Amino acid sequence: MSEGRVFLLGAGPGDPGLLTLRGLELLRTADVVVYDRLVHRRLLGHCRADCERIAVGKRAGHHPVTQEEISELLVQKARAGRRVVRLKGGDPFIFGRGGEEARRLAEAGIPFEIVPGVSAALAAGACAGIPLTHREVASTLVLVTGHETPGKAGASVDWRALGALKQATLCIYMGVGRFAEIAAELKAGGMAAETPAACVQWASLGEQRTVTGTLDTLGDAMAAAGVEAPAIVILGEVVRYREQLAWSEKRPLLGRRVVVTRNRERAGELAAKLENLGASVLELPMVRIEADVNPEIRQEVFEGIGSYDWLVFSSVNGVRHFFDEFFREFRDIRALGVMRIAAVGEATARAIRDYHLEVEIVPEKAVAEALAEALIATGSLDHAKVLVVTGNLGRDVLVRKLDEARAIVDTFPVYRTEKTDLANDPVAADFRTHGADAILFTSSSGVQSFVEQAAALRLEAGARRPLAGSIGPITSETMRQAGMPVDFEAAEASLDGLIDALVRKLR
Repeated sequence: MSEGRVFLLGAGPGDPGLLTLRGLELLRTADVVVYDRLVHRRLLGHCRADCERIAVGKRAGHHPVTQEEISELLVQKARAGRRVVRLKGGDPFIFGRGGEEARRLAEAGIPFEIVPGVSAALAAGACAGIPLTHREVASTLVLVTGHETPGKAGASVDWRALGALKQATLCIYMGVGRFAEIAAELKAGGMAAETPAACVQWASLGEQRTVTGTLDTLGDAMAAAGVEAPAIVILGEVVRYREQLAWSEKRPLLGRRVVVTRNRERAGELAAKLENLGASVLELPMVRIEADVNPEIRQEVFEGIGSYDWLVFSSVNGVRHFFDEFFREFRDIRALGVMRIAAVGEATARAIRDYHLEVEIVPEKAVAEALAEALIATGSLDHAKVLVVTGNLGRDVLVRKLDEARAIVDTFPVYRTEKTDLANDPVAADFRTHGADAILFTSSSGVQSFVEQAAALRLEAGARRPLAGSIGPITSETMRQAGMPVDFEAAEASLDGLIDALVRKLR
């Protein structure tokens, strides 16, 4: 049996884009991932399909899995020869109890590695526009937990001593619930009541919000705003710089909840683009894409691959699954021969170019009709051999028009689109309860699945009713046929076009 190893990995403050490259590598190669409650679910999407995922989330007053049980679980999995990633919010060694887990591993003789992450305080300062140190006003930075009751006998934090510090910034973890008591102790130690103060909730995420005040007023301001954990309190003169440096509040989708309905494998690109603009993204994959190739058709296509004049792709999924099959059969891209290549739209063309192949035809409108017209306009189809790569739900209009132009058309289905079941999905429950500002549809199959799952996605009273956006005319027509409104449509049938339309609509 191979030797097991444990990696204590900091997941960062919430934004999945803040995971380190080392962390990404570890998630992709892990046999087991043991993860915390606040870890972004998209990070788990980097894991292999056969990776065992174990949730051990804790929140204040609710610990379904004790710290001792978590440590023993790591030992057990490593002794079984597994490569284990312990995925922890923030940094494992900053109020993450990573030290306790590392000590237990050391005592058990388990090899381990500590991989740092962006801690919540660092993210809170950066994302709220508050420099935690500044040569003019803050040469000391204190990271402190507010978890225990201030002033109690034997307390490990001397708040009065911290209140006496000069030119210091205090970052308080887990301090929202006890802030009134903490503030009283700090003032007793000499901190001025008018000391600038801020609280940053959900730092780095689309839900991020910042409440400001002074040491005296912040407690009431947080209560009025309904601030809860996870949040970081920042005290010190550096808070004054926020007025000038608060960059994240200028993002056009800040605070907006946006539902992405793409299949889970491809939702990440759209979600990341939205999050970069400040949105809080809910991933509700209406469909899933599976490889599905008839072995007889596959053999026939690849035996004659060099005889085709045109290779035509009608979707990004088709590109990915076609080349997965192609490279199982051939080692060299030159086995394609000298065929010309066409793509239904720019996104599909980009996927083809990733294989260093030139795409000759990309119609302005990303629909099958426009692709057929562009191919016919070349005057090259009479008795030309055309291979159309498609999925099980591909529209027949493209093949029909090419047939009418006297082309010899073969179709090669390489993937299957299936509807998902979101009845018990926790994100679907969140959507039902709170709703969203917008829901984005990128395919007709996604629309059809949404309609069929309407009961599981019905909004509760008081939930926000989202505007519905479409990536292009075919998807829009499917929405209208289903009785759904089309509140906005991408001018260009691409993810960027859809996002531009969303921003304009919500502005």
